[in-house]
Amino acid sequence: MSVKVEKQDGSMALLTIEIEAEKLDGAIEKAYQKQKSRINVPGFRKGKVSRQVIEKMYGPEIFYDMASDILIRETIEDACAESGEDIVSTPTVDIVQIEKGQPFIYTASVAVKPPVKLGEYKGVVIDKVDSEVTDDDVAEALEKERKNNARQLTITDRAVEDGDTIVLDYEGSVDGVPFDGGKGSDQTLKIGSGTFIPGFEDQLIGAKIGEECEVNVTFPEDYHAEDLAGKAAVFKCMVNEIRAEELPDLDDDFASDVSEFETLDEYKAYLRGELEERKRKEAQDAKEEAAIAAAVENAEIEIPAPMLETQKERMIDEFAQQLMYQGMSFEQYSKFTGATKQQMMDQVEPQAETRIKTRLVLEAVAEAEKLEVSDADYENELKTMAEAYGREVDEIRKDITEDVEKMIKDDLKVRAAAKFLADNAKEK
Repeated sequence: MSVKVEKQDGSMALLTIEIEAEKLDGAIEKAYQKQKSRINVPGFRKGKVSRQVIEKMYGPEIFYDMASDILIRETIEDACAESGEDIVSTPTVDIVQIEKGQPFIYTASVAVKPPVKLGEYKGVVIDKVDSEVTDDDVAEALEKERKNNARQLTITDRAVEDGDTIVLDYEGSVDGVPFDGGKGSDQTLKIGSGTFIPGFEDQLIGAKIGEECEVNVTFPEDYHAEDLAGKAAVFKCMVNEIRAEELPDLDDDFASDVSEFETLDEYKAYLRGELEERKRKEAQDAKEEAAIAAAVENAEIEIPAPMLETQKERMIDEFAQQLMYQGMSFEQYSKFTGATKQQMMDQVEPQAETRIKTRLVLEAVAEAEKLEVSDADYENELKTMAEAYGREVDEIRKDITEDVEKMIKDDLKVRAAAKFLADNAKEK
């Protein structure tokens, strides 16, 4: 195989890949073996016709499409690597020559990593991030823990109050006609949660168990069901059960119940330390984000269109993977929301552009500042990976190829560049 590279404008390159005639013949033989059982030749049983007979009858071109697909699939990755170019898009392939006894030639149009002209990046001015932990923060954390440990009491001697959790039946109608999805039985609802249509929950305050009441609401103009959007509806409701939270007292007993500490003061000190660590990390993340955004804004980058398309495809694939983990296919999601793949591609374009520019700028900063990854940094990363996957470090190390190792080290450099930008930023 030989690969010729022709640099083009706009961070594009055209690879011309030439494959030996013998390999083309081998691919044609593979195509014949896969297709012979589906080709009809009068006087022969399916699957029993020789390649020579088929080619004589239909011409050798009958196997060219599949043979070219086989050859391209088998060679494109090695060809891209052999080109020596930093390719950042999915190749667009065109066949130049396919003929028995002759080399197979095809081209691959690819985007290559575009140049980055860094502007001001060291000492950029960003807003100061507050990382102080106040007494109110500690009190809020304590209150959250109290609510997490609240007891649910069944209420029978009063009407519904704000903050109660109720179990109710309801049936809605518009102009006296029930509508799809407007009926529910034994539905749990926390009053004040904003789960139902605006105004619905407020009108249930004061309702008593076993007594029917009416709730009058208007569906929002942007309601997902177009036939209901903006329309007035009446819900007949029946409260079956009322539950209220009983919060534990904030005392030493509470502290010992929810933690390893014996006193409330000790538990408060622990919570303050946890909050300080969390806010410190959040502040560092915010500084990095602001410093990176400033560096990206000051840089000059022209992203080739195929690179952007590849990034958009990657983001849609990531989203589809997340849906799969939630038990939903991309097709089901698309049908449910009415959004086509192209519409979603258009929607993620700004984020895709930001992702690309951010990565390119951080790589450029790492190169400009000669940031390196130490052996200790690499080993720490392997330990983190091992802990995440529940494996031993030596097991992880055995599975890492040279390409994966380079990828890990490149990511570590990018992280180091992000930290460098934040550490050198000036807060105002």
